[in-house]
Amino acid sequence: MKDLLKKLVQADTTADKGEIKGAELIKEDLEKSSVACEIDIWDENRANVFAHVKSSGERGALLFVCHIDVVPPGNEEWVNPPFSGMEKEGKIYGRGSVDMKGGTVGIVIAIKEIVESGVDLKGDLMFVATAGEETDSCGVRRFVDSFGGKMPALAGVIIPEPTNFEVITSHRGLFWVKISTRGKTAHGSMPYLGINAISLMNSLLTELDKYKRGITGGLSMSINTISGGEAVNVVPDECSIGIDFRTTPEYTYGRIISDLEDIFSKLKSENPDFNAEINIVRQVGSLNSDIESEFVKDFCQIVSAQETTSANYATDGPFVAEFSAPVVICGPGDPQLCHKPDECIDFCDIKKAAGYYKELILKYLT
Repeated sequence: MKDLLKKLVQADTTADKGEIKGAELIKEDLEKSSVACEIDIWDENRANVFAHVKSSGERGALLFVCHIDVVPPGNEEWVNPPFSGMEKEGKIYGRGSVDMKGGTVGIVIAIKEIVESGVDLKGDLMFVATAGEETDSCGVRRFVDSFGGKMPALAGVIIPEPTNFEVITSHRGLFWVKISTRGKTAHGSMPYLGINAISLMNSLLTELDKYKRGITGGLSMSINTISGGEAVNVVPDECSIGIDFRTTPEYTYGRIISDLEDIFSKLKSENPDFNAEINIVRQVGSLNSDIESEFVKDFCQIVSAQETTSANYATDGPFVAEFSAPVVICGPGDPQLCHKPDECIDFCDIKKAAGYYKELILKYLT
């Protein structure tokens, strides 16, 4: 299984390259154990891979949900090349090794061992690895839409994000917006003939800083991108920022938009030239699984977790929660290594995860 993880890391599955190569590697490996797989391809290079081990249907099914895509390696220097899949001292290095190709391999190991054992399943065993979790959740949206009302009754859903085997049952939502200020272009030598969109953005940033200091209830806000202007001698007519909100039930999408529009109105009253607009880039709901459900309690017992916890980050969990089953996020690897240079995972943890997933499958499906 080390070879599969190394090959998956070496398959650059950033959004611009797409997920096809990763999907093909997973399909090829599962089919060696006679697990039926299919790849769904769209937009030339985007891909999901789905496996379905059917059963007598006497019990509820289990669904394992992974993602194939990874974030880019960034501009910081890596000691080990980001797509090398290098092995050192029992660890596999490379982008995606921990987030979340390691967890994906753990599930593949479990599925293969279950199928190869010849055990009769009383509930269906389902696995999907999707595209775009790091960007727009296009893969899981497509998967959920394709199943519609065809999904069998589920006992539970498992997402093997790296958690160091902590059991996560809830997380905040995600809300990304792009705000653009609109001005009027003019020659840089005659700025009085234009309206400088960057200056307008500066006034907005001041107000957003005040807003951020007044936030309560767990909402977070981070302004992470900014762009404006085309040339030094041209008054810019547009400036844009990207804001990452992590939402809570108290701060809904609607409330955030309303708050931003109130800020716009205030600035407009102070400066008639102020003009801004909001575009929603991405939104993912919050996750709240029932910690008193039998499935959650059983999973905690299997991994020896005394209690469940919450995550600050978002996952594809809220999308598959539409299947009306408890969603558990638990997998191998240190979450603090996600999206960082020299990301790595200990292969012993992957084997440990495979053991946990196999135990869960045997408990619920046999």
